[in-house]
Amino acid sequence: MSAVQQAAADAVVMPTYRRYPVTFVRGKGIYLYDEAGRPYLDFVAGVAVTALGHAHPAVTEAVARQAGRLTHTSNLYYTEPMAELAARLCGLLGWADGRVFFANSGAEANECALKLVRRWWRDAGRPGDPPLTVAAWGSFHGRTLQTLAATGQPAKWEAFAPVPPGFIHVPYGDSAALEAAMGPSVSGVLLEPVQGEGGVVVPSDGYLPAARVACDAHGAALVLDEVQTGLGRTGAWFGFQHSGGAAVPDVITLAKALGNGLPIGACVARGELATAFHPGDHATTVGGGPVVCAAALAVLEVIERDGLVGRAQRVGAHLQAGLEGLMASHPAVTGVRGKGLLVAVQLGADCARDVALAALADGLLVNDVAPSVIRLCPPLLMGEAECDEAVATLGKALTKVEA
Repeated sequence: MSAVQQAAADAVVMPTYRRYPVTFVRGKGIYLYDEAGRPYLDFVAGVAVTALGHAHPAVTEAVARQAGRLTHTSNLYYTEPMAELAARLCGLLGWADGRVFFANSGAEANECALKLVRRWWRDAGRPGDPPLTVAAWGSFHGRTLQTLAATGQPAKWEAFAPVPPGFIHVPYGDSAALEAAMGPSVSGVLLEPVQGEGGVVVPSDGYLPAARVACDAHGAALVLDEVQTGLGRTGAWFGFQHSGGAAVPDVITLAKALGNGLPIGACVARGELATAFHPGDHATTVGGGPVVCAAALAVLEVIERDGLVGRAQRVGAHLQAGLEGLMASHPAVTGVRGKGLLVAVQLGADCARDVALAALADGLLVNDVAPSVIRLCPPLLMGEAECDEAVATLGKALTKVEA
């Protein structure tokens, strides 16, 4: 699309996104292609969604096969892909008593988790005030009203006030602050293992285990939002697994990579929470449909078959080292942080958009997740050579902006 056509599109599409000036018409593997056939090395992956890259044959084949058999029944009936996917997710987590609710997005998965915890808390006959949820400043949990209220970024919800009450926000990574916020009315703690949209903020190794201890001490549920960190992104199947067995949550939410671009979210619970919902408590018409579940099963199979979890850890370390090398020659870079293939470049000034646009001009896609932060979250099948290419291109972009 020309600039004029893009402007025409902006005239009929709500301005909820600040789009980059490029139109993509196809994708293959780790590249997206514009109308002229120019390739762009994709270190955005649709915001950590296309973990297997674009047009992966296993996903394409699974979708085509399922679409030719059955696309929708509603959740009034059983379908084989949904049952198989639920069992597969519970198996990956090692939760023999786990149960899954399938939604259409990460926000819906988090909405489900918030409702589930309150239902469990009330069924347990807890005394006192209405239940509260402790969340963290800087977090991001979705754009529905309740997930906005949970999100620890007031700039995202102040325009929509009043948002639902019931949330206490504490500094992310501060175990003492989290413990201090706990009380008899706290039903759950909602955290991301790494804050992705908040700027790829990695807490200390002891933070999630401390949250687990706090929840156990106060009878609250630990809910981990793994919408961005789940399914291999950080170099483990799930972000909490970096803490060994010391931070196993009661509820986990997934989305993004699960469908590799098809809309699906999942809320997985164990123990008493797994059966806290009753018929009519929560629902979705198309969530967990046969086609998206078939796609998700293909995604999980490929991640496991091709060893992409270990690859994300190995290649992510290589990428982070390469980006750290930029600090020596680019004064604009003040830090690099991340885990696995979820990495951020911290800039000393609010020039991340300019850097992302300069990189785009040279065929590299990165995301200015904050005014001074560049996020890189490529497909899990990205290799070391492509990371070196991305670092070199990002260096050129920094040189242009610094000039």
